[in-house]
Amino acid sequence: MTGLSTGSGSGSGPSTGSGAGAAVAEPVEALAARIEKTYRDLAPQEQRAADFMRDHLADLAVYNATEVARLSGVSKATVSRLYRRLGFENADELRDHVRALRASGTPIASVTPTSYGEHLDRELANLRAALVGLDLAPAAALIAGARRVIVVGFRNSYPMALHLRQQLAQARDGVVLAPLPGQSIGEELAALTADDVVVLVGFRRRPEGFARVVALVEASAARSIVLTDSGRLRGDIVIECPVDSVTAFDSYAAAASLISLLAAAVLGANLAGGRARIAAIGDAYRELDELE
Repeated sequence: MTGLSTGSGSGSGPSTGSGAGAAVAEPVEALAARIEKTYRDLAPQEQRAADFMRDHLADLAVYNATEVARLSGVSKATVSRLYRRLGFENADELRDHVRALRASGTPIASVTPTSYGEHLDRELANLRAALVGLDLAPAAALIAGARRVIVVGFRNSYPMALHLRQQLAQARDGVVLAPLPGQSIGEELAALTADDVVVLVGFRRRPEGFARVVALVEASAARSIVLTDSGRLRGDIVIECPVDSVTAFDSYAAAASLISLLAAAVLGANLAGGRARIAAIGDAYRELDELE
């Protein structure tokens, strides 16, 4: 599901052994690598079809064998034979492979240009999926009332975690980002108490260690909020936001919008304190001449 859900924090996820959830494992060998490995041994017509496939990897999520044959200028029998040489029984199996790669966050390039209209439609769909039925009040209340807030993010989730920390720091003090560049995260999570809240930003292509971080937080006295694209992750509060894109790369536009809403909700949960902090920050900016 998308939106926000609450739970006991004891849910399980896929094969990490921690019960905390992790990214979907990528297929053992991606299609592009299979093509490269076998290309020299392919017949000329098979190479022609392989060239087309290599240039239209993203489109293979929807093309059937007949379409690949027509567009590459070879016979359907040649395409079927090529699929088998690449390790796929049929077009359905190959399409599932490409879809699984894209769902895991693997960039899949294509020479087919992306329509701005298609991009806009997907962005709007992501935003609607994230916001319909969403109630940020419970998460905002946890963050506003915590002694300390730790925002955690790795890899592509790190910029989103950094943005969330920057927004929350305008509304309240005691907000830290983990891990800091060049640092480990253990020291930030070593002394969690019931007065702490940990916000775990975990969008797909999470590192293997993310599951262990979630498990450590779940086992502590702290409360957890998880911002993710995956319904498999568990926390006291889980906020889901899709990052699907029609381009080769995931899009975090909806996630950035959701972060803005969450920070605003935290500010609204303690408006007097938040206004006082914003005023104090403004005074510091002017004293230090930090902003234009």
